[in-house]
Amino acid sequence: MRAREWGMFMLLGLLWGSSFLWIKVALQEIGPFTLVAYRLLLGVLGMALVVAWKRPAFPGHWQVWAQLALLGLFNTALPFVLISWGEQSIDSAMAAILNGTVPLFSLVLAHTFLKDDRITSGKVMGLVSGFFGVVLLTTRDLGTEWFVGGLWGKVAVMVAALSYAGSSVFARRSFPRLSPLVQALVSMAMADAFVWGVAPWFEGPLLWPASWLTWLALAWLGLLGSCLAYILYFSLLHAVGPSRTTMVTYVFPLVGVALGVIFLQERLDWRLALGSLLVLAGIAMANVGKRSELVAAAAD
Repeated sequence: MRAREWGMFMLLGLLWGSSFLWIKVALQEIGPFTLVAYRLLLGVLGMALVVAWKRPAFPGHWQVWAQLALLGLFNTALPFVLISWGEQSIDSAMAAILNGTVPLFSLVLAHTFLKDDRITSGKVMGLVSGFFGVVLLTTRDLGTEWFVGGLWGKVAVMVAALSYAGSSVFARRSFPRLSPLVQALVSMAMADAFVWGVAPWFEGPLLWPASWLTWLALAWLGLLGSCLAYILYFSLLHAVGPSRTTMVTYVFPLVGVALGVIFLQERLDWRLALGSLLVLAGIAMANVGKRSELVAAAAD
């Protein structure tokens, strides 16, 4: 990746890595469906302003709109709800480590369905190194009950990870020339419409949050964790491919560790240091040889 793409990658990791904390904060007052509905509403409003400013071209064929609706369902609505629901019964650290399986799913799916994102030895070593780094980062000071409790919460986050992985490959394959801004706006709007439609069935009348802290969490999740993050995500997806882009999930626990050490004076022990090194080394290894792979793919 080039310097610009590395910057986008790390910013995306920071935004999404901090989202698990803000989800926990918002869940203290509202349910997961309500949380996602308000989060996406704020994200859509922010994205609409960006699109109005940039004025990208919108698709004209109804099939593209249908595909974007499908993308919104499986890349946004479903995983957002599943992760928020799952975090009611599991720690945010556990959600982060399970979400770290996204690149593993993406590696296989991208190799199967995309010509320019094939499995390489560097990617495999990078993915394995990064995954073990994530495990190490999230197992400090955790007892056995951390691994065995909240079964359905863990299943929900794993299903969300698989949905993310499949959607990333689908987006790269289906919209090679469509503006990332359009992909982000339309898919989020479709996702939000779906969530608002089903939320009353699961949580009854939707609550208007009363706490300023809940609104702060929703603003962060909507404007930064959805609007800005999706601009970065779809841009990276088309620049470096799904298997590399989804490695951003390995940055999530790293962000949590850094925030804890800097702002909460948490102890930096060998697990945190080694885990961080494994994550960073894995990301670097998976991105070696990108230019030569693109040349080879173009020659196919």
